[in-house]
Amino acid sequence: MLNDIWKHIVYPAKSVSDEKLRCTFEGKWVVITGASSGIGEALTLKLIKAKARLFLIARNEEKLKSLCDKARENGCEERFKAIDLRRRDELDAWCETLRGELPEVSFLFCNAGKSIKRSISSSIDRMHDFDRTMDLNYRSMVALSLALMPSLRNAGGRIVYTSSVSSRYPFAPGWSAYHASKCAANAWCRTARRENKMLGVKVQVAYMPLVHTPMADVNESYKNLPAYSADEAACILLKLAMGNKFRYKPWWAL
Repeated sequence: MLNDIWKHIVYPAKSVSDEKLRCTFEGKWVVITGASSGIGEALTLKLIKAKARLFLIARNEEKLKSLCDKARENGCEERFKAIDLRRRDELDAWCETLRGELPEVSFLFCNAGKSIKRSISSSIDRMHDFDRTMDLNYRSMVALSLALMPSLRNAGGRIVYTSSVSSRYPFAPGWSAYHASKCAANAWCRTARRENKMLGVKVQVAYMPLVHTPMADVNESYKNLPAYSADEAACILLKLAMGNKFRYKPWWAL
């Protein structure tokens, strides 16, 4: 009972009506990274119901095909790209072709992410942990934003980045790679917000609290903590994208 009360206070329920989603997203091109699992999958399923035109990006090709089948059955135009966004050469080559693929993009949800907890002393021979985390959480977001910038300008579009509320607090031991990547992305978004405003492209950041997803629940200490569901987190991102605020953060992150 106490846990339920605590969750209600710290993680108040989040929802958004299908009608509102349809009014905003129907017929619009929406690009989603990390679309095959967790928050990205929940986001995709809501936008399928809203009849958005979807371009889904993730590593799991079979899951992407399945989601695209659902989208097509619901009358949505759909495309997908199965790619590991950590692979710089592959990403850079694809971004060259992506520039001309979608003339207009109304929303780019940069949701793909990597969470890693490892002390610096345990990382002496593991520089690849920092490279992979930075490549996914920061560099891929920037690369896709740059590749799609002309299309976003044409549509007066938005870039919505899924960050972490933990990047707003004193950093806990063990999270150096994760926090460095999120803070780099936060800084880029704050700068891009100012530069792109004159070009008609809005940049928004969601400082997301804990969300129960396959990625987060790998950490045993998180499994039994109060948290949002992936569906609720998707609602947070969608409401942010439909509004005028630069950022979302929990009420207690003051």
